[in-house]
Amino acid sequence: MNPIAIVVGVIALIGIAVLIGAVKIVRPYQRGLVERLGKYKATREPGLNLIMPFIETMQLIDMREQVVDVPPQEVITADNVVVSVDAVVYYEATDPQRLVYNIADFFTAITKLAQTNLRNLIGDMELDRALTSRDTINTQLREVLDDATDKWGVRVVRVEIQRIDPPPDIVSAMHAQMRAERDRRATVTEAKGYQEAAIARA
Repeated sequence: MNPIAIVVGVIALIGIAVLIGAVKIVRPYQRGLVERLGKYKATREPGLNLIMPFIETMQLIDMREQVVDVPPQEVITADNVVVSVDAVVYYEATDPQRLVYNIADFFTAITKLAQTNLRNLIGDMELDRALTSRDTINTQLREVLDDATDKWGVRVVRVEIQRIDPPPDIVSAMHAQMRAERDRRATVTEAKGYQEAAIARA
């Protein structure tokens, strides 16, 4: 086999590999973070992008809205009731450079931050208020998280409390209280009916 043909073939393969390594496609929902020799170089927009193979690398960052599931945790309310609380946090990246370089493990950080602030917010409320103030808790928690994650290049879009579960004995007591209240109202309504009937007969 001709040695020249072999050399040409090898050069052609190397050229193709270099060309493939140089061409990068950034999708519409992504940004490309380019590093040159380990140092930040630029953030590339969606479309066809060229980089210098072996010298530059590109990391693709998803800019779409994402969701983080905050695991259930036990929280003590202001009236010393232990409740189980979990939530979901919706966020979107605003600055891919800060998201990569300012935080090592974003998912763990946002989860721990949400859990800590949930404990603080619900810990300042009595059980009845916590159960009826989900919108208030959602808003306050979103504001706290959005402020804290700004330096990570992230915007917290919304926070949703999924469940606030009191202990079984408290739930039973609440059901009993609601039944008693319904019975009281029924008795009052029945008594008023008898009174109005008696007045009508008189």
